[in-house]
This record gives sequence, structure tokens and C-alpha cells, in this order.
Amino acid sequence: MERKTPLYDKHIQHQGNMVPFAGYLLPEQYEQGVIEEHIAVRTKAGLFDVSHMGEVTCQGKDALKNLNQIMTNDFTDMVVGQARYTPMCHENGGMVDDLIVYKRGEDDYYIVVNAANKDKDFNWLVAHQFGAVEFKDISEAVAQLAIQGPMAPAIVAKITEAQYIPQKYYHAVFDCLVAGIPCIVSWTGYTGENGYEIFTAAADGPKMWDALLKAGQAEGLIPCGLAARDTLRLEAAMPLYGHEMDDTVDPLEASLSFAVKMTKEDFIGKKAITAKGTPAIKRVGLKVIGRGIVREQQRVLLNGVEVGHTTSGTHCPYLGYPIAMALLDSCCTQIGTKVEVEVRQKKVAAEIVALPFYKKGQQ
Repeated sequence: MERKTPLYDKHIQHQGNMVPFAGYLLPEQYEQGVIEEHIAVRTKAGLFDVSHMGEVTCQGKDALKNLNQIMTNDFTDMVVGQARYTPMCHENGGMVDDLIVYKRGEDDYYIVVNAANKDKDFNWLVAHQFGAVEFKDISEAVAQLAIQGPMAPAIVAKITEAQYIPQKYYHAVFDCLVAGIPCIVSWTGYTGENGYEIFTAAADGPKMWDALLKAGQAEGLIPCGLAARDTLRLEAAMPLYGHEMDDTVDPLEASLSFAVKMTKEDFIGKKAITAKGTPAIKRVGLKVIGRGIVREQQRVLLNGVEVGHTTSGTHCPYLGYPIAMALLDSCCTQIGTKVEVEVRQKKVAAEIVALPFYKKGQQ
């Protein structure tokens, strides 16, 4: 049986079309529809309920050692308030998940994990912990809202003080007050736009939702659902676990080498990734130039020979044409290469293009 987030009643109030996702009932879209929601985030602002995501704290004098051993990135030089993206791997190099780690204080970290993997991730962390450290799953106590779009900074500035707004990308401010409500404000994002994640007590989630919508009324802020979140992240070429990466795909194959520090003494999966050598597959972008819309798990052909498969695909409202991401043989990933995608026994022409498809401020 699916659970409800602290904002469930707000979604019903706004006529959200509720669907099961990652164990929760969440809005797929609202009355205005996915296209209007997508365009609102690109041109004005949109408000998302992401309370289904997981939050885990990591504390203790061996916290840093644990993070550096269990995850692929290096957290040694982080300053308080900084956030860092990282994969977390199995011994075979395949990914358990991708996460964001925040440094809240000395020996004190705050981790955000994917909704569908939060139990798996927490169990993995606990199973591999060592020394003086405690991982604690606090997900049920937290409501998480994301306000995204070019008008998001101006909207949030109306209901909080400047000291509570992060000034740098991939940073957070802890112990904030927004609309008088205690919270954490971070700036990471999953849409390719400016904006913030606001973490607050579950009971305060509905009040925060109302305060943000009221503050953003003049700027055109609207509630947005899962469908727009997916089309936005695809335009911005942000990978999604279970699509561009999974237990069998390592982070180098998923083009996440920036978050894999092979110079670290060790981390889980390092030996397997090293043994593989140069990645045999690579994540690429496809722009559809033929007639048709490409979806996930469709064969990609080069000169009639299969060279990989799509991982995500749709028609993107802002760009105005269909796109996809794919995992292809590394030898066949040069920008400009023309390929075909099998869509229901038909071949649809596409071209390999640079990622991301969309960059902030692009017209």
C-alpha cells in the first residue's frame, strides 16, 4: 500500500492526478498539464513535492572515513555548508545509487538519497560502516520541497532573510527560517534551472507549501508533478537511477567520472572499475531527426548493427523536439554520428549530440 507524503492533502486541493511512485502517492501532473508545468519552470517557477526522497544523517569521529570508503567522491576538502554529488558502488563497480552529501559540521553530514532506493541505501551504509560512526534514517520526519525556475530566488527572498539563501551552487544553509518555519535551504536542483530545496519538519510541510505558493503568485509560480520533473531533468541531461545507471552500470560508463576520485587510496568498487580499464560503453544524448518519439529500452543501431540502447526518452516541451539518452558502445559515440532507434518495429533517425540538451537561460 502506497504511503502519503506530508503534502498529500495539498495535492488533492490543487487537483493533482495522484499516481503510485516509489512507494508513495504523488501528483503526476495538475490541472494545467505537464507542458504548462514544464514551461513554467523554464520561464517562471514551479513548486515540487519531493518528500518521497530519503534523508540520512552521518555523525561521529569516523564519519569522513566512512564516506570516503563507501562512496566514490572525495569529501576530505569539503567546507561546512558545501554539498557534493557522488555515486555509491557495489564491489563489482555497479552503482547502488547516486546521492548528495552535505557537510553540516565537523564529523556531521546530511545525505539525500533517491526515493526508490532509500531503504536499500540505508541498509548498505549500515552494513559497511566501521569505527565511531552512526547512520540514522530520518526520512519520515522530513518534508522536502523544491522550488525551481528563474524566478525562484526572487520568490524565496520575499519570505526569508538573505543570510538563509545559499549563495553558491551545491551549497546549503542549515538552521534557517523561511516564512518563519525552521528549515534547511539548499541549492542543487534537478531541472537545469536555479532554485532551492527546502527541508523542514514533516508537520511544517503544508505551511511551507502554502507560504511559497502565496509568495510566488505574482511571478507565476505553480505546483508541478512527476511528469514535468522527468521531462525537465531529461532536457538538462541529469541521469536517473534505474535508467541511465543501475547495479550493472559503473559511474564511468554513466559519464560520471567527475564524481569518481580514482586517486583516493580506496573505495568500494575501485578495484573492479580499475580492472575494467577504459569504459566500453558511454552515456550519450540523442536528438531525434526522424519522425517518432523515442522511449527507454529501445535498440540503437549504427549502419544496421546494434550498438546500445536508450535509457530515457520523450518529446521535450521547451526544446520542441524529441530527445533521448542512451548507453552506447564507446567506439560509436562521436558527436554528429547518425544512428537509428527501433521504435515498434520502425527505425527512427537520430543524431548523437552533446550533453546537456538544454542549458540555463537558453532560448
